[in-house]
Amino acid sequence: MTNMEKYKKTFMEAFDIKDENEVEALEYMGIEAWDSVGHMTLVALLEDAFDIMMDTDDIIDLSSYAKGIEILKNNYNVEF
Repeated sequence: MTNMEKYKKTFMEAFDIKDENEVEALEYMGIEAWDSVGHMTLVALLEDAFDIMMDTDDIIDLSSYAKGIEILKNNYNVEF
């Protein structure tokens, strides 16, 4: 499984999304499931999936699917 597949799967699992085409447009508070509790669930799943520990600033900055890719690439050396 590629890192992109793993990343997408993590979002789908965190927010119980069945259609992978819906994932790329996700933004914080853009769907009911992505509230503060959903956000922390997502962070925990991302940390497990990529074996990282996210900094508080990165957790706060994680505001969309696209922003998450940017954070993981730039701050945690995850290759997509």
